[in-house]
Amino acid sequence: MADKQDVRTTALVVGPDGVVSGWSESGRLLLGWTAQDTVGRPLTDLLTAPPPPGFPENHGSGPDHAELIPLRHRDGSTVDALVSAHPLLGPDGRALGHVVTVQRWERRPVIADLAFEQCPFALGIYDPELRFLWINASSGRVIAHSEEQVLGKKYREVLPEFDRSLFPERDDKPYTDQLAEVARTGRAARLITVFQPRGSDYANAWATSIWPVRDAEGRVRAVANWGFDMSAEYWARQRLLILNEASAGIGRTLDVIGTARELATTSVPSFIDLVTVDLFDEVLRGEEPPSASEFTPGETIVLTRAARHSAKEDTDRAPGPTTPVSHTPGSVAARCMATGRSTVQLAAEPGEGGEWAFGPGLAADPAHWPPGNPLVDTSIAADGLTGRITVPLRARGALLGVVAFSRSERPEAFTADDLILAEELTAKAAVAIDNARRYSRERTTALTLQRSLLPQGQPSQEAVEVASRYLPAGTDAEVGGDWFDVIPLSGARVALVVGDVVGHGLHAAASMGRLRTAVRTLADVDLPPDELLTHLDDLVIHLASDLRPTDHFQPTGEFGATCLYTVYDPVSRRLTLASAGHPLPLIISPDGTRTPVDAQPGPPLGIGGLPFEATELELPEGSLLTLYTDGLVESRERDVDQRIADLLQVLNHAATSLEGLCDTVMDAMLPEHRTDDAALLLARTHALDPQHVADWDVEPDPSQVPRARKFTLDQLEAWGLEEASFVTELVVSELVTNAIRYGEPPIRLRLIRDTSLICEVSDASNTAPHMRRARAFDEGGRGLLLVAQLTQGWGTRHTTDGKTIWCAQALTEPGPR
Repeated sequence: MADKQDVRTTALVVGPDGVVSGWSESGRLLLGWTAQDTVGRPLTDLLTAPPPPGFPENHGSGPDHAELIPLRHRDGSTVDALVSAHPLLGPDGRALGHVVTVQRWERRPVIADLAFEQCPFALGIYDPELRFLWINASSGRVIAHSEEQVLGKKYREVLPEFDRSLFPERDDKPYTDQLAEVARTGRAARLITVFQPRGSDYANAWATSIWPVRDAEGRVRAVANWGFDMSAEYWARQRLLILNEASAGIGRTLDVIGTARELATTSVPSFIDLVTVDLFDEVLRGEEPPSASEFTPGETIVLTRAARHSAKEDTDRAPGPTTPVSHTPGSVAARCMATGRSTVQLAAEPGEGGEWAFGPGLAADPAHWPPGNPLVDTSIAADGLTGRITVPLRARGALLGVVAFSRSERPEAFTADDLILAEELTAKAAVAIDNARRYSRERTTALTLQRSLLPQGQPSQEAVEVASRYLPAGTDAEVGGDWFDVIPLSGARVALVVGDVVGHGLHAAASMGRLRTAVRTLADVDLPPDELLTHLDDLVIHLASDLRPTDHFQPTGEFGATCLYTVYDPVSRRLTLASAGHPLPLIISPDGTRTPVDAQPGPPLGIGGLPFEATELELPEGSLLTLYTDGLVESRERDVDQRIADLLQVLNHAATSLEGLCDTVMDAMLPEHRTDDAALLLARTHALDPQHVADWDVEPDPSQVPRARKFTLDQLEAWGLEEASFVTELVVSELVTNAIRYGEPPIRLRLIRDTSLICEVSDASNTAPHMRRARAFDEGGRGLLLVAQLTQGWGTRHTTDGKTIWCAQALTEPGPR
């Protein structure tokens, strides 16, 4: 060993046939071989592994092309050396062989070698052709080969299973190609590798890093990798992803059978191969399910198969409510429903020698199982199953039915974590099914009214992003009169409305429907918020008088109603609002600060004789508007101001989903037992790009009409809307001509490119135009008729300083904001 450490470099001569023809004393000191031992023998006899292709001819011409090659010492050990070959030429330039230079590769200290060898991570080093140069003990255990078995072999020969994509459905590269790419490009890579070792029924997940090993000159001489088994974390994350998917996929509809199907389809095939959901018939009818005291021991339990989904059949069958499923006394399902505990059945005991098998990276330790689980039940094999988890479906203390999760296609046995996942999925579905059951009980009397009173979908508009929620009072209370609405207005504006009729019952709900219809009618006239509430107040007084009973003095109907009416303009980013006894909106700026609303609510509708005041605010783009009814903030335990403060705490201005934020607010603010209904309308404001708005002051001179047309055509060309030029030019010409002829200055022309092309002409006159039928020889009277025929819609709205005539044309490709 002293010779190997004292001598670091030697040179030898190799003939054209690869046979050693010259040997030096330094070669003996470095490798232990004498000249008698080596001269006349092939150079490859000194290598411990097959030589690289073209060795030594293609591995020379200087130290810049040295290659790390393991050489054989006479005492049987291996000497890693950097080898380079230099052509040996005769006087005539003919190659006589090669001078091969061997430089001992300085290894790390022994303690460093021991550290790498004993590292719990799997470590490996490969040459650029992916031949094994070194692996540690952990890596040997992972690939089930010793270092001696793999040295010099190519990665593909030892691990052919890594030569195919681990996730073909995701178009992932095979792991071997990842190694080769690092060797080729010199760029390191980090990835998670999921593979199923040969002879194993389970997939393991490894966190892996691959990096190039460079020499002093920066050339890639080898590729190294390391990895550690992160199966526990990986599969736990997969289970969390399944639960996350279930949270979004279960309970999307208030329908019992639909929710049962969502549970079945969410679990297949990510977790299970077959799911069945059996429910009591009372649950399907919206009635209270039977209590535990109603079960008779030894009695067959008859349920309804609400959902069945199989990965093998790729079907989702839900038999009708008349299709019964019987669970005999003593069956697993019957025991689970009676005891309220889940049961795991395995077709065969996993593992050998009494040891439990490994699940996906996790030891299914019996200590992790709840008492009584798992059970080995060979009878399920007759149904083609390898395992089944049966979970009672319970929510709020009530038993709704039973769910069975079965495996038939995948061989791995269930683990204790699989049982937890099944119970979590069932618990989520149980709450959703129970909510659907409660809702179905109420909708028998309320569904028709609610559909007629509340908007069934948000109208097409781009001014704000909206989300809303309406929750009636508790299941024992009557329908209330809370309502909301979103109404598109001219000029790309939108009205957001929320109101409340005091009281409960069908009469309050019907009164609310009349109010909503009246607001929509007045909004079509495009009145300012304060004027609209004034007209609505008069209407409520008249309706209350019409509905007053002959034997009672107290008026009924809309008396006591409140309403908040707001209008948002995305062009100016201004919000105009007026309130008739209703809570003012909460406004949160994009930076999270609250925008105060300096306004005083007017009296409730139906009082009469008192004015309503309008307030105008300018909002930053992305502001969050919260309109709500008092049912959201009223509480017997806390005052209204504190509840509003609580609501502000819950409102997350940065929430990406207003739908999710609505759910969060409702869950946080509303108690389980409510005595009043609640409505919530959230809106995030948008702003129209200033480049999508063009306006021009028009002089009150007929000679300005051609200039208005020219301005319009130039703007349409800038917007790329030349196809709308003909109609728009005619419309502008008519509207501007009418404003000059019949209106009062100042006159302004405005074009807005939104989801439609909007043309507006404003003047200071309060006289509203109207269409009339022109006679055969009349020279005028056809302008507005022409506008109405050529555009999607037109109208007039009055302002504080005059009026605006507008019309809108549909665009096939509306521009972005």
